[in-house]
Amino acid sequence: MTAAAEPAAGILTFPAFSPATEARLATARQVADAVLFEGYVLYPYRASAAKNRLRWQFGVLVPPAWSAACEEHEFQHTECLMEPKQGAVLAVEARFLHTQRRTVQRATADGGYETVRELHLEDRILVPWDEGVEERVELGVPVAELAGDGVAFPFTRPAREDTEPVHDGAGRIVGRLVRRRAELSGTVRLSTAELDGPYRTVRLTAVIENTSPWAPEPGGERDAALPHSLVASHLLLCLDSGGFLSMTDPPEWARGAVVACRNLHTWPVLAGEGDRTDLMLSSPIILEDHPAIAPESPGALYDATEIDEILALRTAALTDEEKREARGTDPRAAAVIELADTMPPEVLERLHGAVRGLREITGGGAPDDFAEPGVQRPETPWWDPGGDTSVDPSRDHVLVGGRPVSAGCRVVLRPGLRRTDAQDVFLHGRTAHVEAVLHDVDGVVHIAVTVEGDPGADIRREQGRFLYFQPDEVEPVEDA
Repeated sequence: MTAAAEPAAGILTFPAFSPATEARLATARQVADAVLFEGYVLYPYRASAAKNRLRWQFGVLVPPAWSAACEEHEFQHTECLMEPKQGAVLAVEARFLHTQRRTVQRATADGGYETVRELHLEDRILVPWDEGVEERVELGVPVAELAGDGVAFPFTRPAREDTEPVHDGAGRIVGRLVRRRAELSGTVRLSTAELDGPYRTVRLTAVIENTSPWAPEPGGERDAALPHSLVASHLLLCLDSGGFLSMTDPPEWARGAVVACRNLHTWPVLAGEGDRTDLMLSSPIILEDHPAIAPESPGALYDATEIDEILALRTAALTDEEKREARGTDPRAAAVIELADTMPPEVLERLHGAVRGLREITGGGAPDDFAEPGVQRPETPWWDPGGDTSVDPSRDHVLVGGRPVSAGCRVVLRPGLRRTDAQDVFLHGRTAHVEAVLHDVDGVVHIAVTVEGDPGADIRREQGRFLYFQPDEVEPVEDA
């Protein structure tokens, strides 16, 4: 089996995937892209932000020489179970980012260029930055050829340098961007072993490793190793006939074999639609089976640790100067700024929440025009404060040391050791005014208070933002 000529886009292609396989992989790439670019650039999307100075935390496969020096990983090792049919072909797509170091140069009066830390334009501020270029290694291999020692597919990405002129608003060249990529190389190794038992189950081993010969200088830093690293590495595996077993919820007969699988620096999950098992995503981020992008998401925000709604609102609230720097940091950051600034209200409203499913509610109530057939809402919704007349926070009381405590009482605060809020320690011994006695759905009682002497007590009372303690954390006080 020989490789075809390598395309300019950096995709090493073996015999082309079938249209059906390509369609299946395209579905999984939506989630894989979220893995590939997770943490690529974080809010507030500026290179100067502290959180954007330490880059590339997920799935970084460094050169072997750096791995030995710093204990970062040079490989990912995936093992999963599959049940291929006779003559099945395994499609493998290894994906990663190739770090591209960008410097900024300003045009000089003599026709040359000088490297600068910033280049100010009307709409953006260009700064040095490490961009990520998507790379793929695509393989199509008959499963029968993977038995025993399996096969190895080495790949190389050559060094490269490009320049891009920078124009001002009048169209004059005022500088240029110089982008440099270092050479890197790696290997994808595939092998299978048939398991004992009545089922035709095969353990697939898939390894992607960095084999770049680059070595660090004495006292070198991680930043020097990144251009020679495979960043955000992950694998897509697809069977054209047959399927994979879930590694998180396998059938009972396969649990022992799943436990015996070794997954190092990555974790495989079923991908694609929930009723399909022919696609697996092995990711450096732990996911559940069949992960999916929320249909309400308007676009990539590259910061999955944040809620889209909050992130969009915060981004729209950045100052004009902050947005200029974000636009000059990276084209993807510029796209986020544009998305936040042009998001229609109805799109932003969809980010506030979504109903994923409805369940039938027994009891009275009129049918809801927007509910599924057979689903009814009660006359009084559960979130209505008047829906349950058995409790009344303003009148309810709780016995503390044999004495009733209710709204209007005074208590001394005695926070217990089981409290995790360190601020409560500073309130020990303070007197407080009880505002309400509350019962949660688990039957636990909470006493809402405002601290006496707190200058913001009136505001807290008006907004209903109280401090909460349990009965064994207060002592009643006799009023004078």
